[in-house]
Amino acid sequence: MTPGRRSGPSTTNPATSRNTTSVPERLNTTPAYERTRASSLGTMQQRLPSMMENPVAFAHRGACAHAPENTLEAFALALRLGANGIETDAWVTADGAVVLDHDGSVRRRGRRTAIAAVERTALPAHIPTVADLFDACGTRFHLSVDVKDPAALTGILRTCSEAGFPLENLWLCHDNFSVVETWAQTRVPARIVDSSRLQRIKEGPERRIARLAEIGASALNMHQTDWTGGLAALAHRFGVLAFGWDAQQDHRLSEMFRMGLDGVYSDHVDRIVAAYRTEIGGVPPLPVAGS
Repeated sequence: MTPGRRSGPSTTNPATSRNTTSVPERLNTTPAYERTRASSLGTMQQRLPSMMENPVAFAHRGACAHAPENTLEAFALALRLGANGIETDAWVTADGAVVLDHDGSVRRRGRRTAIAAVERTALPAHIPTVADLFDACGTRFHLSVDVKDPAALTGILRTCSEAGFPLENLWLCHDNFSVVETWAQTRVPARIVDSSRLQRIKEGPERRIARLAEIGASALNMHQTDWTGGLAALAHRFGVLAFGWDAQQDHRLSEMFRMGLDGVYSDHVDRIVAAYRTEIGGVPPLPVAGS
């Protein structure tokens, strides 16, 4: 563990692990994010602490800057290039298969057809299932799934269990806060992530983060331009992880890690791995499940 960094989340069941500090008590915080936005990035030199001992470098849709997105080729390449996390999107076919694709539709007979209306065997060969992902890439990585069709949830959890994929490394993301609340409150046995934008959080980031802590959600995931070091520190005070997406340029990737973010998403795996190495050290491999 790097000196001065806090240890990451425990490997206990994320659905049952809770912070014991009350929400009203934690609301007595100075909103540092309000005064650090203008200066935190331009002057930040020393890396702020993250909550995770080893932050996650997520390959967005696999190594999609290097290979066709959301394909087994892109997923395998991301891991070979050094990412310790894969991001993807999940839908359900007409016959109940959970498949990985961003748009959720395919072209058939000259028109776009929803994946939900197509059986698995009729989909293009490049669209994999969750089981295909584990067969091709193993289970030694973090997996962030944008659950585009909530009906995919059961199949994702079942396939992870069958493959021996550790559920503490499964991050289930949704941009509808009511869905996030439902998943967290029903104790879905994985890490629940609220994907949002700062301008969409009408109650303000402090109250949203407090609510995430109260319901037991794991992380707030916002666009990379929404984060400051102060906001990341605020999330950490509530025991909520800070994730940032769409970081593509070398300097911005380094800034995200210096802000203390716990997970960063990028299309460019070579760049995110280089920034991780510079700011934190080499991206460590995940242990074999059960070891």
